[in-house]
Amino acid sequence: MSDKVVRVGVCGAAGRMGKTILEVCQETEDVSIGAAIEYQGSPFIGVDAGELAGIGRIDIPVSDDIRPVTDQFDVLIDFTVATSVASNIEKCARAGKRMVIGTTGLGVKERDLIEKTAGKTAIVFAPNMSIGVNLCFKLLEMAARVIGDDTDIEIIEAHHRHKKDAPSGTALRMGEVIAGTLGRDLKQCAVYGREGITGERDKKTIGFETIRAGDIVGEHTVMFASNGERVEITHKATSRKTFAAGAVRAAQWIFTREKGLYDMQDVLGLR
Repeated sequence: MSDKVVRVGVCGAAGRMGKTILEVCQETEDVSIGAAIEYQGSPFIGVDAGELAGIGRIDIPVSDDIRPVTDQFDVLIDFTVATSVASNIEKCARAGKRMVIGTTGLGVKERDLIEKTAGKTAIVFAPNMSIGVNLCFKLLEMAARVIGDDTDIEIIEAHHRHKKDAPSGTALRMGEVIAGTLGRDLKQCAVYGREGITGERDKKTIGFETIRAGDIVGEHTVMFASNGERVEITHKATSRKTFAAGAVRAAQWIFTREKGLYDMQDVLGLR
């Protein structure tokens, strides 16, 4: 880790996650807030980012474009939406800026763009920045290897009513980890919810159940169930600071890399 202070740009600064990331940046040693960005037409353009996040004035106005402020940050943290991420990736690549991407619900086009751009700059891309969740990914790999072929596997996730994508990116990543360990293709074996007369369960499938309610920050449970016993691996988040702290940690880690595509398993040394 360099002893230089890492300047972080926060995209989606007025959102729930954006404000929390600004707060965590302010609290983290050797990290400073370099820029805050929102969409064009946002009512928060020009507002002081610190006052917006409730951390006090920091004399950094919210901008509606990355390009004029690329010289003010080293790493951009992006928790926005797929269309914005695609534009931001291209702008950061041209400016030689590193990125931490936590946006979920990305399509094949955006994922391909991330992989292509990682040949030019360094990117951490992970559907969940929580340290605990990424530890769970490792535990799921171990469980799948030992008992996956002998159990029925179900993934249950719950989030707040405002979440737009389902299943969550974290739940899908959990499914990918398990399917990859078992030599299965998640696209072929995933079952998303059940209704009506579905027939007997196919043992090779991986089921997903989604809950959207209230202000649930994020809960994920993976069940490995067999006759006589079941193993459950659960992660529950009670604060968005969990994800923000992981994202800021990723920004500090990626700052020392020149190019390449990484995820939180790399950041945490779990490979």
